[in-house]
Amino acid sequence: MVDERAAALVAALSGRGETVAAAESLTAGLVCATLAQVPGASAVLRGGLVVYATELKTRLAGVDPELLAEHGAVHPEVAAQLAEGARERCGATWGLGLTGVAGPAAQDGVAPGTVHVGLAGPGTRTPRLSGARVAEPPDRGEASFVTVRTLALSGDRDLIRTESVRAAFALLGEHLA
Repeated sequence: MVDERAAALVAALSGRGETVAAAESLTAGLVCATLAQVPGASAVLRGGLVVYATELKTRLAGVDPELLAEHGAVHPEVAAQLAEGARERCGATWGLGLTGVAGPAAQDGVAPGTVHVGLAGPGTRTPRLSGARVAEPPDRGEASFVTVRTLALSGDRDLIRTESVRAAFALLGEHLA
């Protein structure tokens, strides 16, 4: 079954001639898999990085290892760097980064349901969300912004992961409107 939000994103991105990529921790590829169910997704979905293991966040997505050592894998800045890494490494217009705790137990003192969703995109829009910051990606040479939304979700692992994907789609959708 095709997710309506994913279909709307694919249509919006396609209409704009833009692309998306994701670096996913707690969702383990669910963002990309959900988008890929939509006919025509190949025109907009560049790819994704499943970075479930902490060291892969650095190795594949470029997250600062000192950030991970100091704050752990579930932190807003980790989500921001995951989004930037996905955008840069996959050559996409937009990057999504997701990290969090699906449960049932806490991780490094972080409660289940704590999720950080990052979005990195072109600097053609002024960031509207709290936690937004302006960045200059080193390899792209163009202005961009990164914003992070922090969620406190409840439910079982499947529900937390599903709601995290929905939140990522909503965040991107806000910036495509």
